[in-house]
Amino acid sequence: MMSSIKIVLLILTTLYQGISCLVEDLNPPPGRRFNIGSHRLHLYTIGDKSPTIVLDHSLGGIEGYLLIDKLAKLGRVCIYDRAGYGWSDRSPHPRTSDQIVSELDALLTKADIKPPYILVGNSFGSYNVRRYAYRFPEKVVGLVLTDGLHETQMLKMSLPLQMLKGFFISGFMMSILGSILGIIRILNICGVFEMLKPELRNFPDVSRKSIKRSFCRPNHWITMTREMLNLDASAKQMRVMNENCTFPIVSIKASSFFKPAWWTRLLPLGAANQLREQMHKALINLSPHAIQLQASKSGHFVWVDEPEVIVQAVQLIVNETVSSRSTSLLDSFLTD
Repeated sequence: MMSSIKIVLLILTTLYQGISCLVEDLNPPPGRRFNIGSHRLHLYTIGDKSPTIVLDHSLGGIEGYLLIDKLAKLGRVCIYDRAGYGWSDRSPHPRTSDQIVSELDALLTKADIKPPYILVGNSFGSYNVRRYAYRFPEKVVGLVLTDGLHETQMLKMSLPLQMLKGFFISGFMMSILGSILGIIRILNICGVFEMLKPELRNFPDVSRKSIKRSFCRPNHWITMTREMLNLDASAKQMRVMNENCTFPIVSIKASSFFKPAWWTRLLPLGAANQLREQMHKALINLSPHAIQLQASKSGHFVWVDEPEVIVQAVQLIVNETVSSRSTSLLDSFLTD
């Protein structure tokens, strides 16, 4: 009897998931979708100031919707959903940084978003923006890396951290099934996202809805799994780069990978923080024009814990860009 009730409940939640997705799809996305050949990518832009700020999200995140209004005070902001997230289609191509960069450049070209760009990369997004700057240096005037990754250390992870990575991947795979069955959508209705991350309540409901809409869908978790499985391939793509950055870089360092809590005692938090220390030392050496900002109240998710630090970092790049332009104009005037 009990098993029959469980089956009926799962059928109902699955039907509810399907109907909810259909209803959501009747509403237009906040931005536009552009066909880049094999699939469509969603791009949302606001603001009209120069320079153009392009944000690439963390692995599994589409947190730019939390930041876009604040960043729009500094310049034109472009938030895009990587393939498989948000309102973007899934990509048939491998989810590596090099492929992601190719898709991003195709999107910006198709949408006629002119450079120069300030690129903001959160976590895994730091790989992507660095790779973009390596391939298209003439289009980039600065980078912001939010608790970024560095390939040398990521390819040398200790066994406990490799096991933690495997644990995350298995969780993502389970979430694929959970989203198909509508379980994640039910958890969302119950406010689980805000329970897990209370700081989300500090952001407008419309921004949170854009993010949670994606997390309720199987494509989101499928893409997270694909990106995580390709994380080493992305790191190897980064390792072969011969970087000689001449533009400013602001690297934001969180205080800890996770904020200490009862459940973090079950994780190799010490090893994770030691790895982060090594990565941040490498990131600050990417350029003679690199500086580090501390996000002292943040775990890894700085964009939720202390979004004002990301805004501050972008402001520093904007100031440097304006200063460089003024110097260039002055030199030109004096030469004439």
